[in-house]
Formats: sequence, structure tokens, C-alpha cells
Amino acid sequence: MTLQEFYTAIGGDYEGVLGRLMRNEKMVQKFVLKFLNDQSYETLIRAMEEKNYEEAFRAAHTIKGVGQNLGFTKLFSSAGQLSEALRNGFTPEAPALAEEMKADYQQTVEAIRALQETLNA
Repeated sequence: MTLQEFYTAIGGDYEGVLGRLMRNEKMVQKFVLKFLNDQSYETLIRAMEEKNYEEAFRAAHTIKGVGQNLGFTKLFSSAGQLSEALRNGFTPEAPALAEEMKADYQQTVEAIRALQETLNA
């Protein structure tokens, strides 16, 4: 899997992220792979389980920002919807939005791992 194929697989914005990172594909690749080390998703899941909606908001907002910067369009969108739903605490739509974001996150992580396997081969 190439980096461009990765972006296609997740419905991302390959050209946009290249533009933000001055068309340096190696730099984009480096930051895409570093995404696997980010703990915001685990923080979000834990905070939702603990009903700590302020911390859940911060984690969702962080994922939204990273998603935007890296051109992870679907993840950026779903994390943005969730962060808005949590901005002022719990809302009834937050659990369903969290599930949608979880699916987008899993798709992104699976594609990153496939990219990583290709690069390590």
C-alpha cells in the first residue's frame, strides 16, 4: 500500500496534507505513522465510560485537530461532530456519534497498519 492508497482507503485528503506539509511525502508518512502512538482515542473511550464529558470533549477535539492536519477527512468529520456534541457536557446524540467516530478511527488505524506493513516489507 502506498501513502496515496492509504489516503484513498480512509477517504482522506492526500493532496491537502501534501500541501500543508510542503509536498514532502516522507514527512506526511512520518506523521501518519506517529498517529498510532497518540493516546487521545484511549482517553476518549475511558472518559466516555467514566462519564467524564469534559475530558471526552478534549480528547475528541484533539482527534479532530489531528485528523484535520493529517487530512483524515472522515475521522476529522466524525470527531468534530462528537466534540461539538460534548462541548457543553453530555448530549443524547453523543453515544451514537462516539460509535461513528470509533468506526472511522478503527478504519484509519487499520489502514495505517497496512501501510506500515508495506513499508516494513
